[in-house]
Amino acid sequence: FNSIVTVLLLTGFLATILMRVLKNDFTRYARMEEEQGLEVEESGWKLVHGDVFRYPDNKEIFCAVLGNGMQLLAMCLGVLVLACLGVATHNNRGAILVSALLIFAFTSGINGYVSGSMYSKLEGANWVWNLLLSYFLFLGPLFVMATFLNFVAVAYNSSTALPFGTIVILLLILTLVSFPLCIIGGITARNFATPLETPCRTTKIPREIPPLPWHRQAVYQMVMAGFLPFSAIYIELYYVFASVWGHQLYSLYGILTLVFAILLIVTCFITVALVYFQLAVEDYRWWWRSIMSGGSTAFFIFAYCIFYFKYKARMSGFMQTSYFFGYMGIICYMAFLLLGSVGFFSALTFVKYIYRSIKCD
Repeated sequence: FNSIVTVLLLTGFLATILMRVLKNDFTRYARMEEEQGLEVEESGWKLVHGDVFRYPDNKEIFCAVLGNGMQLLAMCLGVLVLACLGVATHNNRGAILVSALLIFAFTSGINGYVSGSMYSKLEGANWVWNLLLSYFLFLGPLFVMATFLNFVAVAYNSSTALPFGTIVILLLILTLVSFPLCIIGGITARNFATPLETPCRTTKIPREIPPLPWHRQAVYQMVMAGFLPFSAIYIELYYVFASVWGHQLYSLYGILTLVFAILLIVTCFITVALVYFQLAVEDYRWWWRSIMSGGSTAFFIFAYCIFYFKYKARMSGFMQTSYFFGYMGIICYMAFLLLGSVGFFSALTFVKYIYRSIKCD
């Protein structure tokens, strides 16, 4: 509880500073517009208004990340709601896994629609590749890792190996439910998606980006972006890990839902703040940077997995090690896609707001 309050106070402090800085920027730019007769050189984030909405590279992958992130967000919210309603009990912990599978399959339309809608806004042309990439971006690594771990379980004659009938049922759900819904969502987005409404026109020639100081580089921004959200959840992570990989029972799903909501809020605020600082030094490459900043918490979670396995978990041997890092790697990958998408959409809303609030030539 203390860590949650501390993180919320830090986030509120950061939001207050950012609002004051923005207010000063709006006042300064308004004064510059009134002094049009004088030669006043523009500076800061207004100077890159002709490049800030320039489309990112690798549109297909970019849109697939957003589609998968929104699908995973819907799945997590659905699972948490069902858990709070009592679907997951101490005697039937497998119900939560079944619920996650079904919700994931039936929310595949969100994946296709979000990915296709953004791909249409970015004026993409390779629709088939976009839809296939959207479907397999998360399921591909998950299928490869699950297949490998199942072979390991079979080799060790473990009871955790999935029976052949269960594997067939899973494949049928993903093939007959998830894949068609993803395609339908993509086709719907292609036919009904609206253009990307931007307050500024994009210039034909990209502006040269000035040299950036070392602390404004992508790697250091990711470290700053991931630390604060992780500090809000690391205590709760211990109890979740102890329940999944240990012998403790976990029933505080209401607290888990609250922590998840705080994680999303803090991710939005920290991503928006870093995007502002990036634009302030005339670096307009914020599209991919916002995804990396939002999803950087996943790297901290994986680092915590290493710490937990070495100092907390009582696991040894190839099978237990492969199971732990295999499934936790997939979960961290899922967290990267989810939080990266949340970070991007919050940053997009923020960028549209600040450039709509000024007069762009």
